[in-house]
Amino acid sequence: MADIVKNILAKPIQLADQVIKSADEASSFKAECAEIKAKTMMLVDLLRQAARASNDLYERPTRRIIDDTEQVLDKALALVQKCRAHGLVKRVFTIIPAAAFRKMAALLENSVGDMSWLLRVSAGGGGYLGLPPIAANEPILCLIWEQIAVLSTGSLEDRSDAAASLVSLARDNDRYGKIIIEEGGVGPLLRLVKEGKLEGQENAARAIGLLGRDPESVKQMIHAGVCQVFFENPQRRSHEGPSRGGLGRLGARRSSLQLSRSLRPAQHHSLASFPPCFRNRSGT
Repeated sequence: MADIVKNILAKPIQLADQVIKSADEASSFKAECAEIKAKTMMLVDLLRQAARASNDLYERPTRRIIDDTEQVLDKALALVQKCRAHGLVKRVFTIIPAAAFRKMAALLENSVGDMSWLLRVSAGGGGYLGLPPIAANEPILCLIWEQIAVLSTGSLEDRSDAAASLVSLARDNDRYGKIIIEEGGVGPLLRLVKEGKLEGQENAARAIGLLGRDPESVKQMIHAGVCQVFFENPQRRSHEGPSRGGLGRLGARRSSLQLSRSLRPAQHHSLASFPPCFRNRSGT
């Protein structure tokens, strides 16, 4: 993960350095370019912090935020390079609306906000982190990102609370459950099932159970390893107890029941396509 993040951060950092250099060389709109430079310097500082913290960054929002940031920096570079036009003729025919600089400044501010949020949420500090600009039109996505980040990096107590939050989201809306799966929430939930205290294990089991609402979701969960955690070799797990064997006897029974119940609304779909570990416990 660290190498992947460093690779995707390399280009936006390079673009930011080019924006700063081009802004210094501006021969027109110098004040506007100076503002673009100042905001870009703030952004590149955050990008370099992210590169240093690449081991801790939560991958899903990282990719989306970095992609958006790279697009913003591409546009910023194109804008400030127009201000480097040499010669009277080029200056006369280089027309840049003042609104273009205002829009670019706002885009850079949004990228700064996104990167600041990413660093905070990846640090796993807990608490409400605010809404990053990238999620302004989809606040639930931001909330799900935050809970999955806590599940990945928080204490056992914080991870239990995050799992409980995902239970509420998945119970309220099927679409939220799909987003939890798409954003990589199943893996951290399964780790909590294996590593957490009883309350955390049960919260994670409930969340997992609520996510299996349709065949496609179940397939994604199988790919993430849900069968290995809940259903394979149950006799061995039941003797190991809750701390060593995932859920132990009580938790395994509850998680299996929850997952089986969650499949019932989807039984009008082709459950024959599900593997035996799901069919046997869904009554089919």
